[in-house]
Amino acid sequence: MIHGAKVGLRARQQSDEAVLHAELYDDVPMRSRADNRPWRPVTPGTPHAPYAVQEPVDHFVPFSVVELASQELAGEAVLWAIDHHNRTAHLGISLRPAFRGRGLGTDVVRTLCGYGFEVRGLRRLQLETLADNAAMIAAAEAVGFRREGTLRRASWVYGQELDEAVFGLLHDEWAPPPAPADRGA
Repeated sequence: MIHGAKVGLRARQQSDEAVLHAELYDDVPMRSRADNRPWRPVTPGTPHAPYAVQEPVDHFVPFSVVELASQELAGEAVLWAIDHHNRTAHLGISLRPAFRGRGLGTDVVRTLCGYGFEVRGLRRLQLETLADNAAMIAAAEAVGFRREGTLRRASWVYGQELDEAVFGLLHDEWAPPPAPADRGA
């Protein structure tokens, strides 16, 4: 497990699938805001289920997010479109409803950046979010991401065209948190 201040990122487990599917995927309005692909009904446990445990691949790394204080499953975090030649990737997070508003999002983004820059040796991380997603924008900016632009009406979300905000963070702009020993862990 990779530890942040409030969260840990670990490999997805079979027991995570049903919880993540029910609370993140089957909430169609919220899922439509979090994924630019159209929602479609998918049965948990099938090969196409979004939270199915799969063999590792180089271009996509899914994590389950665990709140360290409670040891409960809090959501998911992913590095996707990992490009080893250009040393870039995109990141995304999604927290279960009961874990939103607790300040975990910033720690998830920070911990995922640590994995991307320190473990994978990436040089640039990018995230895209709906321009009205204040929580994700605040988390990204708190970690050091810079807004690089707006993709006007780039997302179709439950019958509406919405703008996307694009953020980037370079490895030499990254300020890793203090080592665990310095945090009193």
